Amino acid sequence: MNLGRYLRRTASHQPEAEAVVCGTSRLGYAELDEQSDRLAVALRELGVGPGGRVATLAANRIELVVTEIALYKAGLTRVPINARLGAAEVAHLLRESDAAALLLDSGHLDAAREAVPGSGVKTVIGYDGESDLGPGYLDTLSRNEAEPVDVECAEDDIAVLHFTSGSTGRLKAATQTYGNRLALMRKSVMSAEARVGSGDRQILAGPVTHASGMPLMGIFFAGGCAIVLPHWDAEEFLATVQRERATHAFVVPTMVNTVLALPNAGDYDLSSLRRLIYGAAPMSPRRIREAWELFGPVLAQGYGCGETTSGVLFLTTDDHRRAIEGDDEELLLSCGRAQAEAEVAIVDDAGTPVPDGEIGEIVVRGPDVVPGYLGAPELTAESFRDGWFRTGDLARRRPDGYVFIVDRKKDMIISGGFNIYAVEVESVLHQHPDVYEAAVVGVPDEQWGEAVKAVVVPRAGAVLDEAEVVDFCAARLARMKKPRSVDFVAALPHNPNGKIDRRAIREPYWDGAARRVH
Repeated sequence: MNLGRYLRRTASHQPEAEAVVCGTSRLGYAELDEQSDRLAVALRELGVGPGGRVATLAANRIELVVTEIALYKAGLTRVPINARLGAAEVAHLLRESDAAALLLDSGHLDAAREAVPGSGVKTVIGYDGESDLGPGYLDTLSRNEAEPVDVECAEDDIAVLHFTSGSTGRLKAATQTYGNRLALMRKSVMSAEARVGSGDRQILAGPVTHASGMPLMGIFFAGGCAIVLPHWDAEEFLATVQRERATHAFVVPTMVNTVLALPNAGDYDLSSLRRLIYGAAPMSPRRIREAWELFGPVLAQGYGCGETTSGVLFLTTDDHRRAIEGDDEELLLSCGRAQAEAEVAIVDDAGTPVPDGEIGEIVVRGPDVVPGYLGAPELTAESFRDGWFRTGDLARRRPDGYVFIVDRKKDMIISGGFNIYAVEVESVLHQHPDVYEAAVVGVPDEQWGEAVKAVVVPRAGAVLDEAEVVDFCAARLARMKKPRSVDFVAALPHNPNGKIDRRAIREPYWDGAARRVH
């Protein structure tokens, strides 16, 4: 097998059609096919053979897409490094991955100067030109003739080392195989909600090295166009939808929040959008309704992670319509039902399925679930049991298959012997009209062990006080679940993937505590 074959086939069918757009850069299918061949040949000439590992360190740009295709064609392992990481973290990832080559932009040269020494990197290629670390990207491509590169790969060969961090903050690499990536492509085109075919244009708003880049091969298989945003800007996102006549978009809830906060959001022509998929974090029902009003009946939600190679549960646009315009409002709290080839179950600590309605842990198995973590047998054994990946998400399921997440296992607050789910309290906080964003964590309490703490970002211009927020929650939650205290902040910390960083929020409250429960 070779994933590059699917791009090559589409290029032969529609060579002039646009394949990828990023800022002012545009590539047709024939150009993308040729440039990725040139880079694959160049890496081979530089001594990076099949199975070799190649890292990238750059903000969104069109060359990242070319690089991904080239690595698939050459049977190499891609090591995408989040562009927001610091030099020490980059050095750790280069060593952990045993990368032989690094492609980067000029904004990360200083980090690379610190990180490359002591790693296995022998070749550094600069997307923006030659540097003291190595040759420039265009010069590298021009040194070789374009020739079709098609290295045969086995399904269990590693295609991507997808570095992800859990609530502990520890970076670990999920080993996404070529078989996993093929399964990802299949589910991208099997779903009428997610398929981006000929004439369709999908905006990828986040880093394409990570979750936002997951749809790429499905788009290229089906002949659509990927519109990669160089960086996130809410108004530029709306302008891009209007200018490019985008039909699809993939965003995270924090992005939706910033769009909804724009006073002029309704001034843009968004009529071309047929699907706005959001995922990677929960979004409150109130915000979903606001987004439905702005964008129209186009919302859909996906749930998945690096270990499941993208989404495994899906809440369709029709599901949203039933919740907003029909009689099943509870669906706005759901992350959907199992899709494509993935099997999803809700189990107890022993791995036994729990009855519908009871809380257990979401587990997943299927061809899109990775075999484990790189160089971490103990962590792999803990997270992958009896063929199932244990996500760490606690949830319940309705008899009709819809799954409702209640919390992360490690974010559960135990106060006075009661289990309190942070997500449940946050969903109530987000119903308050003057709350822009909120996070709930457990903090030390001598009497209860842990107490519920709400950390709130007020809406612009709003004035909130602690008693008002506590009373608002008390009217909607059991007494034991209401926040015992509220802190107001200008902004909440987010991790590099755009999710609220509960660990960073929680840490100051536990600093110096004699006993830590997390």
